[in-house]
Amino acid sequence: MTTAATAAIGDAKAQFESFFTPETIATLTELGITWGTKIIGALVVFIVGVMIAGRLRTMVTHVVERSPSLDETLANFFGSMVYWLIFAFVVIAVLSMFGIQTTGLAALIGAAGLAIGLALQGTLSHVASGVLLLTFRPFKIGDYVDAGGKAGTVKGIGLFTTELATVTNVKIVVPNGDIYSGPIENFSAHSTRRVDMTMNIAYDENINDAMAIIRKEYEGDARVLKDPEPFIGVINLGASSVDIVVRLWVQSSDYWPVMFDLKKQFKEALDAGGISIPFQTQTLYVENVAK
Repeated sequence: MTTAATAAIGDAKAQFESFFTPETIATLTELGITWGTKIIGALVVFIVGVMIAGRLRTMVTHVVERSPSLDETLANFFGSMVYWLIFAFVVIAVLSMFGIQTTGLAALIGAAGLAIGLALQGTLSHVASGVLLLTFRPFKIGDYVDAGGKAGTVKGIGLFTTELATVTNVKIVVPNGDIYSGPIENFSAHSTRRVDMTMNIAYDENINDAMAIIRKEYEGDARVLKDPEPFIGVINLGASSVDIVVRLWVQSSDYWPVMFDLKKQFKEALDAGGISIPFQTQTLYVENVAK
């Protein structure tokens, strides 16, 4: 080994010994123990906190799912909300263990949440409406409704939108905010519905005979309920006809079949009984004007 190399090694050894003095080694050891303890403690807090958040999410989800008045989608929503809330507290606790001031961080998170909330207020309103729909359940899957300006059978209820299928099986996705902000008509909510039909007869026909013919037809239909009692009467004296209204109570599932069937039967029975059903006509009077 050359003299220069030997001198370089000697200088490096001297610098190393001058830097790693017993005091320096003691300080580094103390820092290592302190930060090592903090890191291990932070890892333990983080892991345990995440485990607790996961357990609580599962518990909340199961509790909500067992509630007959709440929807499965709402159960997942509440479970996730609990999880992320606890997760945020765990992160803040871990940061505070390293001496980081979490007050400013919490304020920053709050400001960011406010900004995001303002930017997404339309979307969040749909979420809030979805929660209300799932909580109060003005309709359920399978019901035929008119809501948000659209009518159809409910196929799915989510936090943001509700899916409907029209009578022609067209898929419609309606934002929940539009649904909850207006009237909701649920045609499937009750087990029975009233069928209203109006039959027109000419003025020169016998009203009682026409009503007797119509009454015989609906009394012979087993789908028409006896209670509430059916009603038939004259509702209007029109420009060219006497209007007879028929109000019948049926099971909700029989509403349209009864409507279609009895309208046809009423027409055929009135024709067979010689009762004419007028149609609108116009009479033209021509006057001879002398020139």
